[in-house]
Amino acid sequence: MPRTRGTDLDMTDLTIRPMSREQIDVGIDWAAAEGWNPGLHDADSFVVADPGGFLVGLLGVEPVGMISAVKYGSTFGFIGFYIVRPAFRGRGHGLALWQAGMQALSGRLVGLDGVVAQQDNYRRSGFVLAFNNVRFEGVPGRSAKPDKAIVRLAQVPLDQVLRYDADFFPGERASFLGAWITQRGSTALGVVRGGSLVGYGVIRPCRAGFRIGPLFADDAELAQRLLRALVAHVPSGSRVQLDIPEVNPAALELATAQGMAPVFETARMYTGTAPVLAINRLYGVTTFELG
Repeated sequence: MPRTRGTDLDMTDLTIRPMSREQIDVGIDWAAAEGWNPGLHDADSFVVADPGGFLVGLLGVEPVGMISAVKYGSTFGFIGFYIVRPAFRGRGHGLALWQAGMQALSGRLVGLDGVVAQQDNYRRSGFVLAFNNVRFEGVPGRSAKPDKAIVRLAQVPLDQVLRYDADFFPGERASFLGAWITQRGSTALGVVRGGSLVGYGVIRPCRAGFRIGPLFADDAELAQRLLRALVAHVPSGSRVQLDIPEVNPAALELATAQGMAPVFETARMYTGTAPVLAINRLYGVTTFELG
């Protein structure tokens, strides 16, 4: 990994290298400090996605910034976790990390969920806006009684889950998804109809409340049933977040009908033509950090 010379403000070399598992935990803490509300056990799934896909910038032995450049299959990658600690900003370390991450994903279609105000900077690196995602938060309604069509996702063969998931994500992510849907403290549920999976979702504990992601379903009625069933697995009155593609009106209506309100927004961008995703069935993205 590269070493870059600092500016006049900092003449120490910046070393960029893959993060250790312990450093990823530290990076999750940085994300929490930025207000991103990561899951309590996200790191367990993130490291499985691409063990070498998380990069740290070091001044000597001190970590000052990070970026994730996670590879999915042979053609897709996702940039995320782009953080420089506040005390070390304005010294070129962020640019060095960005360049290292993009170099690691060279030759692939690359996606990101970035701060909306930074779109122009991402455009200069070749990214094109596909759509915005909106984070909704609130205390949604919960199922009053069990829904017989909704089962634990562990009861559905993983290959069936992967086939269904492929409509919503442009890269192969079997390793990540296998870890994500079995993450500690989480609940993963699916809707089965006629022996086939027609929707699934995951809810997990976060630094503040819970987050649902993904939430995929063949129609809005199924999405609502799944959401309410997921919420029934967390303490009553818990605040829940759901990240929704703004270009799916049915998803926005679902969140609003459940008493949730927008609190944050990102720009989903790609380095080129956006992949074809089943947006009309995408009611909640998996995670802003990894796609």
